[in-house]
Amino acid sequence: MTAMASAERSVAVRVPATSANLGPGFDTLGLALSSYDELTVTALADSALEIVVSGEGAGEVPTDASHLVVRSMAYAFEAVGREMPGIRLEAHNTIPHGRGMGSSGAAVVAGLLAAKGLLAGDVEIGPDALLRLATELEGHPDNVAPALFGGLTIAWMDENGPQHKKLLVHRGVSPLVFVPDFTMSTAVARGLAPLQVPREDAVFNVSRSALLIAALTQSPELLMAATEDKLHQSYRAQAMPATDELVRALRARGFAAVVSGAGPSVLVLADGPGQRLEAAEVAASVTDTPWEPRMLAVDVKGGTVRNHTEGATA
Repeated sequence: MTAMASAERSVAVRVPATSANLGPGFDTLGLALSSYDELTVTALADSALEIVVSGEGAGEVPTDASHLVVRSMAYAFEAVGREMPGIRLEAHNTIPHGRGMGSSGAAVVAGLLAAKGLLAGDVEIGPDALLRLATELEGHPDNVAPALFGGLTIAWMDENGPQHKKLLVHRGVSPLVFVPDFTMSTAVARGLAPLQVPREDAVFNVSRSALLIAALTQSPELLMAATEDKLHQSYRAQAMPATDELVRALRARGFAAVVSGAGPSVLVLADGPGQRLEAAEVAASVTDTPWEPRMLAVDVKGGTVRNHTEGATA
């Protein structure tokens, strides 16, 4: 290990929420959304660790070295052969935890971007390295890719590790997320999806995933057909009956509703802002479960880090 980051250097990090899968794009497609975790991270002269969390997760997430942002920072410092300094972490979170909106992926990306900012001028951590480290920490790239790069991302793995392609979303696409007051374990949800599926179901999802790219980038009127899925949502329904009920009710009325990530939130890819209001009215009338509607935009920047004292983007 060599020298630590400069003591008292401070960086500001902003990372968007994400929704993965988007229906048929299981473990491949992800969308960045305009709900953000914002952090200020300061390098300290000693080895102290100070963590203050407000907003989502306050009083629930650990405030020691096991905090996911801190663990991700430590992972990045170790990867580049540098010793991590003491840290003061101030986090204000708006991404709900355990709801299928990419909170763990956002924390991983936030930690890596904070490390990138603190190490600026000593070691440069580029986009490819950020995606690789984030995937190693998260286990799969479908949430961390849009959190890093924004927009709609296609993520895949090859012999060189995780890869991604960012696409711009048609301006007519208006995301709406219904967030419940209960959580769902991503690990449990992933375990419910079968290891093998019928060939016709695989072909079905290949066609819908291809169509979904066209719908999101060029033809939002195709979103209803493009968000059909046979690979994972029906298998997970048993663990999230309220989520399944809402998805079915919305789709029966013509709204392109899917499970957001591993759930239990529900994502509606509306064809225009007006359709979102109609979907919110439907959700309020068809289920006894309270759902918080969050009318969001597609985030196009992804995660950012800047020098907190000077305001320059790194």
